[in-house]
Amino acid sequence: MTKLDSLENYKDLVVGKLNLHFEVTEPRNLYEPIEYILNLGGKRLRPVLTLMTCEVFGGNPEEAVDAALAVEVFHNFSLVHDDIMDDAPLRRGNETVHEKWDINTGILSGDAMLIRSYQLLEKYPPEVFKQLTSLFSKTAIEVCEGQQYDVDFETRNDVTLSEYLQMIEFKTAVLVACAMKMGAIVAEATPEDADAIYEFGRNLGIAFQLQDDYLDAFGNPETFGKQVGGDIIENKKTILYLKALEFATPESQERLTELFSEEPAEPDQKIDEVKTIFQKSGAVEFTKAAIQEYTDKAFSVLDGISIPDSHKQGLKKFGEWLMHRNT
Repeated sequence: MTKLDSLENYKDLVVGKLNLHFEVTEPRNLYEPIEYILNLGGKRLRPVLTLMTCEVFGGNPEEAVDAALAVEVFHNFSLVHDDIMDDAPLRRGNETVHEKWDINTGILSGDAMLIRSYQLLEKYPPEVFKQLTSLFSKTAIEVCEGQQYDVDFETRNDVTLSEYLQMIEFKTAVLVACAMKMGAIVAEATPEDADAIYEFGRNLGIAFQLQDDYLDAFGNPETFGKQVGGDIIENKKTILYLKALEFATPESQERLTELFSEEPAEPDQKIDEVKTIFQKSGAVEFTKAAIQEYTDKAFSVLDGISIPDSHKQGLKKFGEWLMHRNT
């Protein structure tokens, strides 16, 4: 079941189990926001990867469902708290939890989601539970570190590319890697194979976020799923900005710095001007090459994993599909 047409089957399994696990009980003001955020949709990429990886290593995806749900609930918990920190009004086209209820509810319901994500792992045998929770805790603290780096970068003008790559690794890629390694652990893969699939997921996760940076500026508005140019409006120092600042002419560097230090009267005009600097500077070509570099790193890891070639090809096709989404 590593074919792309089976991804929907994994997703359906995740959504069905989520609905069973997270029915609204008392106190309703704690649990209704949890049900709300978990039912706003999304790609369910991370839990799907847990189930897929479990099956790739010869395990039963049904046995990996609780681990997959733990990853999904944790991911959504982080979104609830990120939205509070960003004062974001919308999530997936709907009101954010703190806007629909209030900030205190968002904090408390998010805390409850974090706890529930750990509770989902309690049914596993002791040795499996120990491995899962150890990995999960390591990942959770790295996600927090990544979020703090992201906040710090908003007020810094000296962010380097290596710092940015570390930030997206912690904020995005490690949870993708964790999701895959948890599937391998449930399937009782060897430690070497579990570590290798983690590296596959980590590199693919970095490529995924770099692709997201690119699509935010140059994606198709009808298929991207978010406002194109949102990072530019919010003055996010993505890889495109960092490399444009390095490669552009002195005049363009000065103008780019000005554009990222003011609130524009005409956002569309700012987006167009910044995109032009990105293109002329060579930042776009650099970003595309970086996406390919990390995708290739992920694929090279597959050579050393002890699974059938058909499964390796399935993982590679999944990675290729992920890197060509919504372009």
